[in-house]
Amino acid sequence: MSRLPFILFVLLILVLAGWFPSSVEQASAVDDPPKKDVPAKEDPTGFAGRTGAGKARLLKEFGGSEASEEAVMLGLAWLTQMQKKDGSWVYDGALPRETSAATGMALLAFLGAGQSHKAGRYQQTVQAGLDWLIKDVEMNGPKQGKFRGTANPQGSIYDQGIATLALCEAYGLTQDKTLLPATQAAIDYIQNAQAANGSWGYHFGTPGDTSIVGWQIQALHAASLSQDIKVDKKVIAKAIGFLNITGAGDLKSMYGYTNNKAGLSEPVGPATNLTAIGLLLRYYIDGWRSNNPGFAEGVKGLMTRAPSPQTKPVFDMYYYYYATQVVRFYGGEEWRRGTKDRRQLMAREKVECRTGSSLFRIGHPPIVGVGLPRLEKMAGLVGIAVGWEPPPCVF
Repeated sequence: MSRLPFILFVLLILVLAGWFPSSVEQASAVDDPPKKDVPAKEDPTGFAGRTGAGKARLLKEFGGSEASEEAVMLGLAWLTQMQKKDGSWVYDGALPRETSAATGMALLAFLGAGQSHKAGRYQQTVQAGLDWLIKDVEMNGPKQGKFRGTANPQGSIYDQGIATLALCEAYGLTQDKTLLPATQAAIDYIQNAQAANGSWGYHFGTPGDTSIVGWQIQALHAASLSQDIKVDKKVIAKAIGFLNITGAGDLKSMYGYTNNKAGLSEPVGPATNLTAIGLLLRYYIDGWRSNNPGFAEGVKGLMTRAPSPQTKPVFDMYYYYYATQVVRFYGGEEWRRGTKDRRQLMAREKVECRTGSSLFRIGHPPIVGVGLPRLEKMAGLVGIAVGWEPPPCVF
C-alpha cells in the first residue's frame, strides 16, 4: 500500500468521525451517548458542522480537542507539500496515473476539515486542486463530464466518483457558482453511466459491484444536498434496486459484491467492507435510520469487528472509512461503547515519539498494532501516518 492513499483514507476517517480527543483526560465531553440520528436532523445541508459554530458545537459534543485538531492539520500540511505545481496530486506506489482520483481524495481531506478555497488556512492549496479538477473535466462531446486524468483511456468510473464527490463537496461548502458547470457535467456523466441493474462498473454503462457503487452514491448524495446540482430520482431508485439485489438476510443487513451470495471478493457477512458500504448507502438514499431493524442489525454486526483494548486487528482502511460513518450516524450506545474502549486503549498505549517508536513502519504492510483506537478515534494514527520521516509527536 502506497503511503498517499493510506494517509488520505486515515484523514477522511478522522474528519468524518466527528473530531475526537487524543487522551483520556480530554474525553469527558462524551460521557453521554449522542442521540441517534441527531446529525442528520440538525444539519440537513450536511456541511454546517465543518465550520464556525457548527464545528465548535460538534467538537464540544463529541469530545474534540486541540490535539485532534492538530493531528488533522499536520496531515493537511503534509498533503500540501505533496501537491504538484499544476495543483494535482498523484498516488505513489502502483497507482501513479490515477491523477483524478488522487486529487479528488486529497481535496476531500481538506474539505472534510472545513478548509475550502474561500476560507481556512489552505485556500490556495484547495483552489489549485479545484482548478486542476475543473480543467480535467471534458465539457464537450460524447464524453462530456468525464475526467481525463485516469490510467485507463476509456476512463474509470471509480475515479469519476471520487473526483466528482470532491467537486460536489466544494460547492456544498462554499456555494461557489463557478464550480457548477463542471460539477453538473461530472454528475450527469455518472448518472448516464449507470447500468441497467442500478450499479456502476469500471467503465461507462457496464454493470459493476457494491464497491464502485459506493463512490457514485456518495457523489450523488453530496450533489442532492444542493438544489443547484440536479440529481435524477430515477437513478437513485435504480441504485436502491441494486442494494436490494446485493442485500442478504431477512433484514438486508449484510451486503455482497454483485449479488447476495458469497463470491470471489469476500463472503457475505455482518462485518465486511461491502456490508459497511451497503449500510451507508441505505442511510444516504433509502432513508434507513436507527429505528430501521436492518440498520440496527447491521450496526451490531459492524461493532463485532471494531478494535478494542484486548484486540489488535489489521487496520482495514476501506472498512473503517465506511463503518465509522455508519456507526457515527447510528449513534447511541454503540457510539458510546466505542469511546469507552478507546479510552482504555489510549490509557494503556502511548506513542513514544522521543524514542522513535511508531505504529507504522516504512516498507511494512498497512497493519496498525499498538495503540489502535476505536472506529471514531483516528487522530493519533493520522499524526503518525503523516510523519514518516520521522513520526511527529502529537500526543
